[in-house]
Amino acid sequence: MSYVFHRLPKKALPVAARGDGIEIIDSSGKRYIDASGGAAVSCLGHSHRRIVDAIERQARQLAYAHTSFFTTEPAEALAEHLVKAAPAGIGHAYFVSGGSEAMEAALKLARQYFVEIGEPARKHFIARRQSYHGNTLGALAIGGNAWRREPFLPLLIDTHHVSPCFAYRFRHEGESDEAYAQRLANELEQKILDLGPSTVAAFVAETVVGATAGAVPPVAQYFRKIRAVCDKHGVLLILDEVMCGMGRTGFLYACEEEGIAPDLLTIAKGLGAGYQPIGATLVSDRVYDAIVGGSGFFQHGHTYMGHATACAAALEVQRVIEEDKLLANVTARGEQLRSALRERLGHHPHLGDIRGRGLFVGVELVRDRATRAPFDPQLRLHAAIKHEAMTRGLMAYPMGGTIDGKNGDHVLLAPPFICTSRDIERIVERLGDAIDAALAGIGTVATGSA
Repeated sequence: MSYVFHRLPKKALPVAARGDGIEIIDSSGKRYIDASGGAAVSCLGHSHRRIVDAIERQARQLAYAHTSFFTTEPAEALAEHLVKAAPAGIGHAYFVSGGSEAMEAALKLARQYFVEIGEPARKHFIARRQSYHGNTLGALAIGGNAWRREPFLPLLIDTHHVSPCFAYRFRHEGESDEAYAQRLANELEQKILDLGPSTVAAFVAETVVGATAGAVPPVAQYFRKIRAVCDKHGVLLILDEVMCGMGRTGFLYACEEEGIAPDLLTIAKGLGAGYQPIGATLVSDRVYDAIVGGSGFFQHGHTYMGHATACAAALEVQRVIEEDKLLANVTARGEQLRSALRERLGHHPHLGDIRGRGLFVGVELVRDRATRAPFDPQLRLHAAIKHEAMTRGLMAYPMGGTIDGKNGDHVLLAPPFICTSRDIERIVERLGDAIDAALAGIGTVATGSA
């Protein structure tokens, strides 16, 4: 009997006893390759000596001081480290305890910004269908995953959604990247016009879509066109890099590859690599100056924001990534991972798409490769793959509802930045076997992998 209210109370979970590099070891001694970093969190693997030492040093010196009384050296140093590497215009970091809190802060900052500058009519937020921005009520409201939202709809603020940038599923046949990006930018602009430009506060998007659709990158020029639409109508751009940021795509900030800068940028997960709970909202000078020069304070806060030990851990994580030149390894191992997956699964009759950037990779499974028709969601293929992977000592992040919150199955991979070439080979071997076994188990022909 467990007294813990688990996510899945009816399911018996193994007990994680310790971590060793890219592996987690359960209480029976079985080892699992953490090929998803938990939920794209453990970018340095487990039990990294430098991070553990940094936590111990800070805890011995000062574990916590409430931010209404003090700032701390690790918070100041971490903010400086993040801002100096951030996109142009980002000037400050607001530290919280995770991704959902970071998004809540971003939404409230956007609203307060317009109140401060005398545009209180700007209350509408626009995001994309099949997006995920967190599980607190504000973050859930802006998210576009129908399944996650449905039970709580009466509690959610009214928000608005436009089409995702998901080329494999929604780009028209024969449509170029340029034309597809322009069509989506036009859709956003029309939504702004329909609502009334003077009433729209912000557009929210994951730079590379994470859990709900499986590492979906934008097509070229998409975010440049989106940025232009936002600027034209005075709408803030909020980028959610909670899952895809902090080096996961091969760039410290995923939007670097897009050549644009947001007004607000949310990060978490890889910020602290799971060693302490931490997230942050990075704030442009434009937003910061309006608030500080207006009322003088952000009307928001959390007990554990700017937690000294969490900031010390995150700062050491970021120093390790920089000093060990791990972004280069992310790029190299990411290319290897996608290439190896194509070699192992490329001819599989149920392989739909392999996509992603850096060590942020999605594998989408389909019932019919030619038509891209998904499996019946009642088969729960994603759950079968997770079970088969765990049986083989592999942690992956399969999800259902890839297309619309109900239909579609994919597997998300986000292995640690410290992976070796041999680690990637083992991940692909075990995942390929797990997919074959899961398909066979649901009565589907699973031959054809190569």
